[in-house]
Amino acid sequence: MIHTSITLILTLSLLIWGSPFVAKLLRLPIPAVEIMLGSVFAYAGLIGHNEYFDLVAETGFLYLMFLAGMEVDLKQITRSSPLVLRQSIIFLLLMAFFSIGSGLLFGLNTIVIISMPLISIGLLASLSKTYGKDEAWIKLAFIAGILGEVISIAVLTVYDAATTTGFTIELLGKITYLTLFMGIVYILYRLLHLLFWWFPELKRTLVPKFDTSDQDIRLAMALFFILISVMLALDLELALGSFIAGVAISAFFHHEKALETKMSSLGFGFLVPLFFIHVGASFDIASLAVEGVVTGALLITFLMIISRILAAIALKHIHGSMNALLAGLSLSMPLTLLIAVATIGYEAKLLDLLSYYQLILASIFEILIVMVTIKVLQSRKKKRRDQSS
Repeated sequence: MIHTSITLILTLSLLIWGSPFVAKLLRLPIPAVEIMLGSVFAYAGLIGHNEYFDLVAETGFLYLMFLAGMEVDLKQITRSSPLVLRQSIIFLLLMAFFSIGSGLLFGLNTIVIISMPLISIGLLASLSKTYGKDEAWIKLAFIAGILGEVISIAVLTVYDAATTTGFTIELLGKITYLTLFMGIVYILYRLLHLLFWWFPELKRTLVPKFDTSDQDIRLAMALFFILISVMLALDLELALGSFIAGVAISAFFHHEKALETKMSSLGFGFLVPLFFIHVGASFDIASLAVEGVVTGALLITFLMIISRILAAIALKHIHGSMNALLAGLSLSMPLTLLIAVATIGYEAKLLDLLSYYQLILASIFEILIVMVTIKVLQSRKKKRRDQSS
């Protein structure tokens, strides 16, 4: 047992340190490489099931959602033009229509069809770190993505409750809890906004400009775990709590620019890579030989990506066709929610093993295809911009 734990720790340490070098060598995005390496090393027997690894990986997922929340600029969203908000909603409706319609057309599993319209901006935080949050398509993707993320997490919460309780009065109670929680969060936001407006020095007290005790990090981590605890108490989706914690930090302490850098360094340097490695380790490479796994995963991947590309037509009037395409592609990687739905569905025996492997593999294919495509398109866009200037 001790020998196995030591092997796991050493393997994870080397993967965290070495994955950027491999990614540079293969010219692939780091998250995609971490997932592939996790799968390969798990197949080799160097990474196995370990409760502590599972716990840290889950923390890495929640921290990724926290970082995604920190990328959100509520002022930018609330000050967005009616055109942007309206077209973002149309994008989400079109995407859901194309996803569900194509899923029904190809006769996919009901759980797979439910998962196809999901939106998650967790990986958008990685793209923002790579290409810069000032890119027009990233700003646009965040606006549409936040709306889609909240709806997706609400759907996931209801779906999770329905698989355990069925369509009973208990399910209605959880939906009520979720609605009340979101209402209370909004009221608290308005109250805190008013409080900080009357007493602006309070921000400096909570997050000092010159601080030797890392009070800003302590506050951020405290809020992160407090919101997770609240979601645990209410038996709601933990990802929603961590996401809201990140949004709160961004909304009220945006004056402290160094805080986001500090939190991001901790996440992308340690916790988030462990999550991606864990995702790869959860996929059995031997299942690639099972008939229908690869073809089914490619079909799901194609349908999810094409539905978002088609829906991105609604966004082209805002910043042009290229930015609309990039925004649509960046929202084609709901990795965390896909895995969550697949896990819940499989454990509830609503999803067979074949469909489970297809969803897991599709989530990996999406990252590989989308991130490489975005890299190529962004390079071409930059080259055209340089030529025109």
